[in-house]
Amino acid sequence: MYKNTDELRLDIAKYTAALDEKFNGKDGKRYVMLCGGTGCLAAGTLNLKESLEKLIEKHGISDKVVIRRVGCFGMCSQGPFIRIYPEDRLYRMVKVEDIEEVVEKDLLGGETVERLLYEDPKTGNKISKLEDIPYYQKQKRIALHGCGVIDPNKIEEALGCGGYQGLLKALTMTPQEVVDMILASGLRGRGGGGFPTGKKWQFALNQNSDEKYVVCNGDEGDPGAFMDRSVLEDNPLAVIEGMAIAGYAIGASEGYFYIRAEYPTAVARIRATIAKAEELGLLGDNILGSGFSFHAHVRLGAGAFVCGEETALLNSIMGQRGMPRPRPPFPAISGLWQKPTIVNNVETLATVPYILREGLDAFTCYGTEKSKGTKVFCLGGKVKNVGLVEIPMGMTLRELIYDIGGGIQNDKKFKAIQTGGPSGGCLTEEYLDEPIDFDNMVRLGSMMGSGGAIVMDEDNCMVDVAKFYMGFICDESCGKCSPCRIGTKRMMEILERITSGKGTMKDFDELEEIAEACQNNSLCALGQTSANPIKSTIAHFKDEYIAHIVDKKCPAGVCKDLIHYEINPEACKKCSACSRKCPVEAIHGDPGKTVFEIDQTKCVKCGMCIATCKFDAISKK
Repeated sequence: MYKNTDELRLDIAKYTAALDEKFNGKDGKRYVMLCGGTGCLAAGTLNLKESLEKLIEKHGISDKVVIRRVGCFGMCSQGPFIRIYPEDRLYRMVKVEDIEEVVEKDLLGGETVERLLYEDPKTGNKISKLEDIPYYQKQKRIALHGCGVIDPNKIEEALGCGGYQGLLKALTMTPQEVVDMILASGLRGRGGGGFPTGKKWQFALNQNSDEKYVVCNGDEGDPGAFMDRSVLEDNPLAVIEGMAIAGYAIGASEGYFYIRAEYPTAVARIRATIAKAEELGLLGDNILGSGFSFHAHVRLGAGAFVCGEETALLNSIMGQRGMPRPRPPFPAISGLWQKPTIVNNVETLATVPYILREGLDAFTCYGTEKSKGTKVFCLGGKVKNVGLVEIPMGMTLRELIYDIGGGIQNDKKFKAIQTGGPSGGCLTEEYLDEPIDFDNMVRLGSMMGSGGAIVMDEDNCMVDVAKFYMGFICDESCGKCSPCRIGTKRMMEILERITSGKGTMKDFDELEEIAEACQNNSLCALGQTSANPIKSTIAHFKDEYIAHIVDKKCPAGVCKDLIHYEINPEACKKCSACSRKCPVEAIHGDPGKTVFEIDQTKCVKCGMCIATCKFDAISKK
């Protein structure tokens, strides 16, 4: 157990040197880093690890090669990854059958396995180093510091990668000086609202109370979002350190991690790291002999999206039903058990240690005037490079989608990007050169949100997209207030009628009216932003709504009730392939003799016939 700051500083120096030795080959060993992100794990990282261990033992090089499972590398669409040090070679899309070649050619022979290197789609050049890949070149890892580098199960590696240097700095300052530094940094809450973090801390510091609390909001619920999960899994100590700094700044001695139960790995790693930190004296009573005491606890969320709203979250921690309450009073005045409480999300708390450790200039040199630093996004949808990215605020949407994301899959036409999840909105091609920051995204009719960014192409139906998000919001409404409980249900019903060809222009007018009512009268942000996907799709794609209502057609060919499949008699080769593959026996004909036909009363529009036909004889109408 560390009794004072000097003891910790000595070990941090030792751990930092040890990491340096590993990455630079000073200890004479080779280090094989396996991506342990959820995407790579699903794609077979553990099988790669098992195969590597067997071959390394077989060749008798176990004393020369160390296998380490680290966090997410970020570029999920190219996983599983293997990164080899000290050469710093990156192999992507590695399969079990590739391992023998990696061991024999690289680990034993010192040669590069060229075919497993990343290939730049624009130049065709093979790239061996991660930082030379275009996907990474415009990124800056602050909240994701250490992710993909350290073993999250080893606290000494987190300490050697900058861990707890921020808290050490904070302990040399007064609480007000720490709050002033966060205020000066311009850090805004990364959970979606963008409220100035330092201002929230100042409110709590100003309160006279025998107890105060810090809460980490890890209840990440947006469809397609996994930013918080990755940080919690890959560098849990950074979030714990951020929470401890916040506790010191406002005078709190207790903190709660509120994490969705659907994130078992994140929960397990946070719990294990808290236990180890307590054992070392990095958490608990009289931390490092400073007189500052701070204890951290974990509470599991049951998957309610509304518990991402801070007052609903606090109710859940206290054992009450997860429903929001009117504000004021705000949690910084009256939160957990009516005591001053600050609620910051995972990314916000992970950013705090960097600001203390590296200084204001290192943070404020990134971003825009009112949105400093970086933002983590989950870039998904119809983009080539799907994954986790951290970009400086102020980067344009075009840079995010084309320079980092690599452009649209199959080189199709970009249609829109949905930012901010269900609470956000769609931004079209005319906004591609707009900078990404809190205020500008709201001005454009969307929002930053927690960091979801779903790219859509010409094959997406925007009415169907609005229906998808509205279905999610409708299911997640807690039901406390009528505008949200009833309004989201009515909007969902109207969208279902429109996408099934039964909608009318009266429905369209009512949809806009209900959207306005929900926005203006709902109790919390879930209801207030519930209509954003509808309002933004109507603003930019009104013609698609009209086509569904008036023409009874889905221009993108997505809404099944508005499309049908036809076989071109001139192109049909009478081979019967489509008939054999049809799951509902809706296609009939005499093989080799007659043109095949589709029985529209049986067809379920699954698309199997189109996928099967080699002669492009079947089309969607």
